[in-house]
Amino acid sequence: MSKAFASQADLEEKKITFTRLSENAWAYTAEGDPNSGVIVGDDSVLIVDTTATPAMAQDLIARIRTITDKPIKHIVLSHYHAVRVLGASAYFKEGAQQIIASRGTYEMIVERGDADMKSEIERFPRLFSGVETVPGLTWPTLVFEKEITLFLGKLEVKIMHLGAGHTKGDTIVWIPSQKVLFSGDLVEFGAACYCGDAQLEQWPDTLEALRNLGAEKLVPGRGPAMFDTDEVNVGIDYTKDFVTTLLQQGREAVAQKMDLKAAMAHARKAMDPKFGQVFIYEHCLPFDVSRAYDEASGIAHPRIWTAQRDKEMWSALQH
Repeated sequence: MSKAFASQADLEEKKITFTRLSENAWAYTAEGDPNSGVIVGDDSVLIVDTTATPAMAQDLIARIRTITDKPIKHIVLSHYHAVRVLGASAYFKEGAQQIIASRGTYEMIVERGDADMKSEIERFPRLFSGVETVPGLTWPTLVFEKEITLFLGKLEVKIMHLGAGHTKGDTIVWIPSQKVLFSGDLVEFGAACYCGDAQLEQWPDTLEALRNLGAEKLVPGRGPAMFDTDEVNVGIDYTKDFVTTLLQQGREAVAQKMDLKAAMAHARKAMDPKFGQVFIYEHCLPFDVSRAYDEASGIAHPRIWTAQRDKEMWSALQH
């Protein structure tokens, strides 16, 4: 019996936590679902990642309203994947004025936004609850190249692109005075790294640049928040191990002239014992092996996933 496609069988609601990290920062996490971050400044609120739909965003907004009535003026996209960004329109009623993204993220929306939206909606039926409330693609209103600094009153917030990894446009949000970092999917913990649009060879160097910030609190893309430097380093090391192991298996498969299905079996030998029990592993692995195989074959720029390509790949790689 073949496995249900992607996360189509994942219909059980996850327990959501809304946790204070510092004087100004909160983590919105949910047992391996995509996380969001909240920064409450002197005069306004900043959101890191919006949830998948305006309907799903209502829970996050309700939790924010238990701690502040300040307008939610700023939205930061940690990268472009539909499950992270299509809830943005919900915040316009809450005062949103700016949607901030890196140049690489903007380019991904131009290149593959429509295809990605259709692809992800089919992969994640639970996370796209209320998909009919999505008005269309989420477009940034402010695009930066490497770094931009916002002041929420007196609170300094840095928004930075340290390098590629999970995507070419990965963006982190950093509160230097409080050593709090929101990494997006550059860091995962207790969950698989989705690598379908990754720059696997570059990812470890970007993680080291992130480590050098010296964060004492970190909200990963998926998994629980980390509350001290040791936990932060464990999360970074976990992610680095995942992506380097994956790419190594892809390189070995290409060197041995395996086809993609054989490459999948080869990758499982190294990946399953380490990561087989973590959140969304079975969903991610076929996409991850496909990308590792492509990158090892010299395809530097990730191919676009479409709903049709998703299903063809999935069918080809199941036992």
